[in-house]
Amino acid sequence: MRTVKFGNTGMDVTPICLGAMSFGDPENWIHDWVLKEEDSRKIIKHALDLGINFFDTANVYSRGESERILGKALNDFADREEIVVATKVHGSMRDKPNGGGLSRKNILHEIDQSLERLGMDYVDLYIIHRWDYDTPIEETMEALHDVVKSGKVRYIGASAMFAWQFQKAQHVAEKNGWTKFVSMQNHYNLLYREEEREMNPLCEDQKIALTPYSPLASGRLARDWSVETERSKTDKIQEMKYGSTEEQDKSIADRVGELAEKKGVPRAQVALAWLLHQPQVVSPIIGATKAKYIDDAVAALDITLTKEEIDYLEELYVPHKVIGAKPYPQQ
Repeated sequence: MRTVKFGNTGMDVTPICLGAMSFGDPENWIHDWVLKEEDSRKIIKHALDLGINFFDTANVYSRGESERILGKALNDFADREEIVVATKVHGSMRDKPNGGGLSRKNILHEIDQSLERLGMDYVDLYIIHRWDYDTPIEETMEALHDVVKSGKVRYIGASAMFAWQFQKAQHVAEKNGWTKFVSMQNHYNLLYREEEREMNPLCEDQKIALTPYSPLASGRLARDWSVETERSKTDKIQEMKYGSTEEQDKSIADRVGELAEKKGVPRAQVALAWLLHQPQVVSPIIGATKAKYIDDAVAALDITLTKEEIDYLEELYVPHKVIGAKPYPQQ
């Protein structure tokens, strides 16, 4: 598989990233559809066999079990220097004071915990999972700079915030000579395009790599609207994201299906192809509980959409409530 440069860096990544939220412990996580270790390893091995070199997880996924499973599989199946591993920090890992957030104390603690679970000396990309309204951004950015200089982290990234927050963090880092973010992992797909207003143009201007999460809208863009899956029946986060906009979203999903039928490919390939045509999108994060989902993602790399087809997929979109960026505390 071909590789692309990761934004304004020299690092090479595949244009598909395997997300590891689907791997872990269904009894210790908010999603009871996640795969346990044996089945997770099969998915990870399949991704490697297809040439994928980019893997994304987070400390909070199954309270660390995702990191452990992913790290063990990658250490067993891959050459560490040939792969790119990302993990995240912010979510609560302990229901006690200092159990989460982006304080210096928590960042320095959690990077060590993540590395221990992954069984690695460093991560290639360390991502702040959300904005922390309770910690000065100066404290966060200096701590992230220090973990980079310690050799435990190669690059830093951000996820799910407002554009003004991302720009503020970058300004603080630049002003103080600290490490700046090279990527933004934001909520972006055909059913949710609010990021096109400010965040995406900012990242395009600054050559920041976009690695969108939920590229298939939790599967809603990958199947007929009437089809139910175990995830669609039990995933409360999915319902929170898309439950209030089903009427307008269905019309867009129907057009994905129409175009997929015309091209003779699965719907997921069309939805991913649209995303891959968007400026500054480097590598969407693909969650997979079956090997065929990764096959679809890789096949999407070969699909070319015309301007007319892109316009057809986009024209029914209506504004959505912001989902992903952490709301202000008073909200």
